[in-house]
Amino acid sequence: MRITAFLDIPGQDNLTPLARLEKYAFSDNIFNRQIIARGLLDVFRDFSNNEEDFLTVMEIVVRLSEDAEPTVRTELMEQIPPIAIFLQESRPKFPTAFFEYLMPIVVRYLTDVNNQVRKAGQEALLILLEQDLVAQSDIENKVCPILLDLSAPDSDDEYKVEAVNIICKMASMLSRTTVERMLLPRFCELCSDGKLFQVRKICAANFGDICNAVGQEATERLLIPKFFELCSDSVWGMRKACAECFMAVSYTTSPEVRRSKLSPLFISLISDTCRWVRQAAFQSLGPFISTFANPSSAGLYIREDGTLSIRPSPQDVTSNSCQANNNINFMSSSTNVASSSSEQPMEIKRESWTEETSAEVNTVLSVKNLNKDTWEASSDCCTNPAEDLTRLSQGDSVAAGVTEVIKDSNFPGMNSRLQSAEDVFNTFLYWRPPLPDISQDLELLQFKSEKHKDSCSVQCNNCVASSEIKKVLESLQEHIDDPDVQAQVQVLSAALRAAQFDSVSEYETKKIESRGKLQNETTVSDEATISDATCSQVEEDALLSHASQDDISEQSATSILKSADSEEQHRGTSVFLKKEQENNPPFEDDKSKLQDIIPQPLLDQYLSMTDPARAQTVDTEIAKHCAYSLPGVALTLGRQNWHCLKDTYETLASDVQWKVRRTLAFSIHELAVILGDQLTAADLVPIFNGFLKDLDEVRIGVLKHLYDFLKLLHADKRREYLYQLQEFVVTDNSRNWRFRYELAEQLILILELYNPNDVYDYLRHIALTLCSDKVSEVRWISFKLVVAILQKFYANNANALGLNFINELVVRFRHCSKWVGRQAFAFICQAVVQEECMPVDQFVEHLLPSLLSLASDPVPNVRVLLAKALRQTLLEKAYFKSVGNPHLEAAEETVLALQSDRDQDVSFFATIKLKQNNMDNTSIEKQN
Repeated sequence: MRITAFLDIPGQDNLTPLARLEKYAFSDNIFNRQIIARGLLDVFRDFSNNEEDFLTVMEIVVRLSEDAEPTVRTELMEQIPPIAIFLQESRPKFPTAFFEYLMPIVVRYLTDVNNQVRKAGQEALLILLEQDLVAQSDIENKVCPILLDLSAPDSDDEYKVEAVNIICKMASMLSRTTVERMLLPRFCELCSDGKLFQVRKICAANFGDICNAVGQEATERLLIPKFFELCSDSVWGMRKACAECFMAVSYTTSPEVRRSKLSPLFISLISDTCRWVRQAAFQSLGPFISTFANPSSAGLYIREDGTLSIRPSPQDVTSNSCQANNNINFMSSSTNVASSSSEQPMEIKRESWTEETSAEVNTVLSVKNLNKDTWEASSDCCTNPAEDLTRLSQGDSVAAGVTEVIKDSNFPGMNSRLQSAEDVFNTFLYWRPPLPDISQDLELLQFKSEKHKDSCSVQCNNCVASSEIKKVLESLQEHIDDPDVQAQVQVLSAALRAAQFDSVSEYETKKIESRGKLQNETTVSDEATISDATCSQVEEDALLSHASQDDISEQSATSILKSADSEEQHRGTSVFLKKEQENNPPFEDDKSKLQDIIPQPLLDQYLSMTDPARAQTVDTEIAKHCAYSLPGVALTLGRQNWHCLKDTYETLASDVQWKVRRTLAFSIHELAVILGDQLTAADLVPIFNGFLKDLDEVRIGVLKHLYDFLKLLHADKRREYLYQLQEFVVTDNSRNWRFRYELAEQLILILELYNPNDVYDYLRHIALTLCSDKVSEVRWISFKLVVAILQKFYANNANALGLNFINELVVRFRHCSKWVGRQAFAFICQAVVQEECMPVDQFVEHLLPSLLSLASDPVPNVRVLLAKALRQTLLEKAYFKSVGNPHLEAAEETVLALQSDRDQDVSFFATIKLKQNNMDNTSIEKQN
């Protein structure tokens, strides 16, 4: 019933509906005016047929908008958006009604004296903008000037806060030119408003939306400086809001600005003195890292449907086809790699090497990434130039043969070693191209540069570390009253004393070691070193370790081999990494965490989120946030840098909080796509097996994506889970029926991963068990699983297995003592016919006689489902419509018997199709 239906009821006043509308609209009774305002949409619909009446109603609305009662004005404003939509649909009749009459009301209500009316006007304006019902001229000439006046420096505080809020919300609905020309200058002024912190907080909370609205160029030119101001604001709420929107801001900037400016800024937020700021920063750390994702470096691409693709771009395939072919040929002796070469042509080399130890991975990556700018950025000021010249002067040095170290396996000094029986299947030689024998020159170079390196690197690094710690301590003195700051001061003071002590002790220790090496060199002859195969292997291991640990040698070779264009391209973006690595030289144990995709300090902070101390000083659920964003971080780093996250993932997988493990369980299938089949089998499968035996809250995460994970495994590995699937039937709580329901849904998908014999031996028993579940929903989905199993058998020509399964279904369900089982048999037969999962001749021979025999079942519910199966599905198939079909007569006789059944529901469903056809024929005759 319409709200204004009383206008149509003739009363004692003998007034027309339009006159009665005007009477009540300006009544002294506030309730009458509220009713009219609330039912304006119905009024417009009633009077839209007559233009004169319509304009009269519009004038009444304008007069009503000036009502002195705020509740009437609020009711009126709430009806403006639906009225505008109605007028838009009736635009041919009244093309300018909304712009002439209603839009001025919306603009005027933005400055109404009543707070509730202003709120209603702001909400109505946003709805109109979202529906694109406001003309561009009205936005620029009416809406924006009002908002600019309300947000002026001399404006009222309450009006200013509301205007800033509406500006930020409407920015995403306007064109980029309008926002940049009219609203962006005022937004930048408001970010620096020193009078009201509420204004700055609204700007900080919506900073990402504004950046997205104006684009990259305006963001970097105008907004990034304001963002730096907000991130250093004295009020911690502003800094917290900046940390929360950091990902949105980073998304609209260039990679250079993101790496050189935003990364140091984020590090300052993550080490803020306020705990709430640090908490928000750590929660945004993973999303911020994900903005560094680059498909060309990660080797993964996102399709249009949102799924991950592991195929590289055609440009990468063309440019690296020669190298990829050589790698495939070299690694073809590995069975796993050969089997996956067709699916992942560019990832074979990386995956094979990643399964080795972390030291081996770092060595290979250091050779592959000699042209990366991060190694240049981390070059030490104490590098000896003589080392570069000596290494380049060697006939088979690493620098001269860097492009051939992956392709060529014929190096001088290695032939005799390859021919020996001891090293034919050595893992060191099997997983790598052999390295040139420069062990003798290495010892000479090591002795020459030892004194210079010790005197410079040890003292210089410790001096830099000490000076940086002192600077931090001085900056914390202003907030010494804060307990968190006091704890940080104690830790930094201890680190300062340790750095000063190490600057002396490490230098003395290295002097003693260098003297011992000099004595060893004088006592060992060169001929004995070359002839002894065991010593040669040890020296090669020492060379490999030295190549992965000695930053000076690698950086020297890198800086010489780089081209001038490569140096100029990323020189500005590598300054931040250079400073961080100079001030914080990595330890030997941290070498496996190095990468060049994101700034290393960001990764270090992310890896520290699993530290128990973080839970006490930052957030008790920080590990959960780390687990939630781990797939995004892994996608950003790429599978070649999985070694950086492997330990963190294992720590999270064994966390005592089940919420952390549950988060990982829900995303393990996505991580498997990112890592590929080989890394998944090596690192994720053991964790996956642990989740299978965990709590139901964790197991459900694995179960919901069981098919997605299993399809990524090799067939032999996948077959190991056939027996473990039965464990999902048992749950901690038998009332958790949704767990078993999800299992049945997943099994329907999993059928395609196994052959018919495995399905018959393992999955058939699970399906029949679920068909007998106590919960009806589980049983009905399990019947669909049974039909899918039958379809699997006959689609793969396993007719014998299908026949055995049919006989088992007849015994278990058709002759079941409970009526629920017999009803299930009728449903299964109906689904079999509907899905056409088996040949018709097989169905009519093995299932149809048992199905028709249910016509004499004593339970009406069974006969009802039989009537539905025959009338709605079976008799609609072309096979049963053919004349002379011997089985058609038996089916029709059964339907006739059901039509005369004593139960009304049975007879109804047996004749409903016939009645529907008769009704259709009757309607056609009437039309004719």
